[in-house]
Order: sequence, then C-alpha cells, then structure tokens
Amino acid sequence: MKCIGIIGGTFDPVHNGHLMLGKQAYMEYGLDEIWFMPSHIPPHKKDHVVTDGKQRLDMLYLALENFPYCRVSEFEMERDGNTYTAQTFELLKKQYTDIRFSFIIGADSLFQIESWYHPEKVMAMTTLLVSGREYESGNITLEMQADYLHKKYQADIRFLHNEEMDISSAGIRKKVLEGKDIAGDVPDKVKEYIVFHNLYKTMSVH
Repeated sequence: MKCIGIIGGTFDPVHNGHLMLGKQAYMEYGLDEIWFMPSHIPPHKKDHVVTDGKQRLDMLYLALENFPYCRVSEFEMERDGNTYTAQTFELLKKQYTDIRFSFIIGADSLFQIESWYHPEKVMAMTTLLVSGREYESGNITLEMQADYLHKKYQADIRFLHNEEMDISSAGIRKKVLEGKDIAGDVPDKVKEYIVFHNLYKTMSVH
C-alpha cells in the first residue's frame, strides 16, 4: 500500500516553508509521494481575495519542478463550492483504495481541528503529521493537545522535526505590496512569475 502525504492550503503563493515541510515529511516518515493540494474555495479564507486558481496552480508547478517525489493535485480545484477537508478525504479514500494518507499540518491547526467540519472523520481517515514542536496555546503544549486528541478520537498524531521557518503567504503578499524583495521566501521561478504577472500589488494582504 502506498503512503501519500497531503499538504493542503491556498498556496497564495506557495513558499519555501511549504517545500521544506513536504521534504521533511517525505524523508522522516518514508512516504512515497507528497501531494500539494490547493483549495478551490477555502471556506475559512474570508479576509482577502484569493488569487485565481490557475495562477496558484502555475506557481505550484514551477515550485515543484525539482522535487520528483512531489506532485500537484488538482483534486480540490476540480470540485465546485466550498471544499472541506473531511469531504476531500472521503472522496480520496473512495477513489484511491490502495493508498494510506497522511495529512501534513502546522501546529496551530492541531489546536483548531475540533472547530473544523467533521474533525472526527479527518482524524479517522488520516495520520496527522504535525510541524512546530515549540508551539503551544495558553498553557497547553503541542504534546498535551496531541494526547488529548488521541484519547478522544483515537487520532494517530506524529511530529515533524523540521527547522522553524518564519515564512507565510500573507507575509509574502505584504512584502510584495510594500515593494520588498521576496528572494529566499519563494523559489526563483515563483518570484519571477509573481513579478511578471504583477501579483499582490493591489490586493488585501491579510
């Protein structure tokens, strides 16, 4: 049975932190492939206009050119309406019966997961690979949250031991809006694409 890691998000734009996370999951847990799966209409992104899907896909294809174990999945892009994680994995499991899926997330998502649409289904259908060991919420450490979710949902939660990278898509959009250089934040070809297509010059950066 193949083991596939899924990294979801808007990828607006994809950045080097995303790529580092995919590489770490691939190497640390011996996954067969990493699928980068951009959202079509993410239900939680209401605070800014999301860049056209084709352009976000274009940037992903450019970013992954040199990563043979990574591929772009247009699975969510091809769906209509809001795309919820639980629904996505239900459809993936039906279509790919011979694949075991891991879901690669940041530590903040582990604290937010119970507010998601049917979180119990997400945790039942996937292994959660979590980045950000130093993250905590209030007095609750990441390990405490993982233990709580394991006991309540029998969630299979494992940690990624990657270096911390202070990069975010929102921060990159803000840099571009302010005319700052984003070299080092995104792959060179992604930077060239952003410049050529004049992205993030006028849009909200939240």
